Amino acid sequence: MKKDYSIDEHLEFPVENVEKPVITNLSERDAKVVWHPFTQHHTAPFSIPIVRAEGVYLFDENGKRYIDAISSWWVNLHGHSHPYIAQKVAEQFLKLEQVIFAGFTHEPAVSLAERLLGILPSHQAKVFYSDNGSTSIEVALKMAIQYFHNRGFEKRNKIIALSNGYHGDTFGTMAVGAKSAFNAPFEPFLYETCYLPVPVAGQEQEAIAQMKKYLENADEIAAFIFEPLIQGAGGMVMYEPEVLEELITLAKNKGVITIADEIMTGFGRTGKMFATDYIHTKPDIYCMSKGLTGGAMALGVTTCTQEIFDAFLSEDRRKTLFHSHSFTANPLACTAALASLDLLLLPETQTQIKHLQQSHERFAQRLSAQKASAVDSVRVRGTILAIEIHTEEGTSYFSNIRDMAYNFFLEKGILMRPLGNIIYLLTPYCIQQEDLDYVYACIEEFLEFK
Repeated sequence: MKKDYSIDEHLEFPVENVEKPVITNLSERDAKVVWHPFTQHHTAPFSIPIVRAEGVYLFDENGKRYIDAISSWWVNLHGHSHPYIAQKVAEQFLKLEQVIFAGFTHEPAVSLAERLLGILPSHQAKVFYSDNGSTSIEVALKMAIQYFHNRGFEKRNKIIALSNGYHGDTFGTMAVGAKSAFNAPFEPFLYETCYLPVPVAGQEQEAIAQMKKYLENADEIAAFIFEPLIQGAGGMVMYEPEVLEELITLAKNKGVITIADEIMTGFGRTGKMFATDYIHTKPDIYCMSKGLTGGAMALGVTTCTQEIFDAFLSEDRRKTLFHSHSFTANPLACTAALASLDLLLLPETQTQIKHLQQSHERFAQRLSAQKASAVDSVRVRGTILAIEIHTEEGTSYFSNIRDMAYNFFLEKGILMRPLGNIIYLLTPYCIQQEDLDYVYACIEEFLEFK
């Protein structure tokens, strides 16, 4: 018989000498005890307290409504507090909320692996679970390096990556990302990476030539990692499928493992299920997170081919992939991911993705026709729109336009977190045209204001 655990009225501070908060404002309470990510607390204002969310809207404690134009850091696919995902997770919580995933398994993890392999290219065979995007990349890098180590090719341990990339903030992911102010204090601890120029228009042949040069010493190269078609944190930099296809083909011809970082681009963001659906030659390893659970919970996934998995099968236990997380394949997160996939594969969701792309393309054409002097370029790929604002200093994450734009849009009731002088839209798929038109109008107003 289940007990009633309605105990809110009985909750008290367990230790008498702990000072009870006397400040009722959530922002001030937060400032006393919380350290936020990517935040310079010496200059940053108080954090905005969000008390509830619904659809594309966030509501603060004063009742102000914000359009979540960046899907709360690119994770939310179907809108906040989606009742279908909430119901499925609640039902699962009363069955099984967590179990060790070494030596045990459960229905949500197996079902999710089956579902993911069903929508990935057919050569993907195994699913490894972790906690987030960075960890999914760490797993991929370890898979690639140990694959060669287990087969007796220990010297194949170097990684090729695109310059300007971002793959996470753990040490392995920092090592294959762009060298920048983000990771400068840690450079002495990061391993050497072989960088290619980003193959944007005009640099395609340079990137291909550099890849060929690195591959002259392919017996030292383990993997080639890339963000397919769009570099997110690097400024929503976009390049074409054809050049990516050639780079992957060159790498695979030399036995180099290819790793697709689909953490941001996966699950419809580029207009197709995965960004690599635009190319024919498929990568060996896929990394996913962010939209995997529809933005409801943290979960990471790394998938690989049967050949890679088989290299870890041995009577020698030292050839095991020794990687784990306490919450590997958490049943609640896997359930949220299954529910998100249910919603994503609905015809109406796919129609909305196409509508978003078409709407962004029309707006991009309008901006281009206006020949706004404030705009250097407008880029669209699927549901992602990026606008590069002209500055005398050139493109930079630390451009002062960032703070100006961020505050302007907050005042308008829009959450937009510019990447320096690049503003972008990456909304939940459920956003309605009325809200899109409002955001577009505010962008045009800002460009005039700027």
